[in-house]
Amino acid sequence: MIYWQLFFAFLQIGAFSFGGGYAAMPLIQSQVIDRYAWLSIEDFTALVTIAEMTPGPIAINAATFAGNQVAGIPGALAATVGVILPSCLLVTALAYLYNKYQKLALIQGILKSLRPAVVAMIFSAGLNILIPALFRSGSVSFAPGNFQPLMAAYFLGALLILRLKKKVNPIAVMAGCGAAQLIVQTVMRGG
Repeated sequence: MIYWQLFFAFLQIGAFSFGGGYAAMPLIQSQVIDRYAWLSIEDFTALVTIAEMTPGPIAINAATFAGNQVAGIPGALAATVGVILPSCLLVTALAYLYNKYQKLALIQGILKSLRPAVVAMIFSAGLNILIPALFRSGSVSFAPGNFQPLMAAYFLGALLILRLKKKVNPIAVMAGCGAAQLIVQTVMRGG
């Protein structure tokens, strides 16, 4: 039963997450936290981190991680197949139709109209990752002890490095932030 739930939950995610892995994150959060309560917000944050750091598409990595957390390797397979099946079917059909009708103005208009929706979904995914990282409660509140200025400093520093230097590898920036946090934790513990 759990395998079918994983398959159909990630089938929905795969079918409705246009714009790549970051656009899928709000849908994944909706399924794995809100609807089924398979993962906590902390587990979801770990899911996002692992999905970004491992090679391959983020949505597939997230599906594999979530499925494994919920039901082991068979769960990972069910979730992964669920998330990739709609794309495989859709891309096959679209490739056929696009090759046949690519010159039509209607098709060009449809493709242009999808861009704002994709940008909005990526922005939403970014906020869903950023807010829990900056605020302990997971919601924007500047109550004492809720805001994490060190995390904000890492975010701003990484953002500046990535924007100012054109050829910096984002993985190196993530590793640098992780190393900086290890140093801070070591110093705070007293060595």
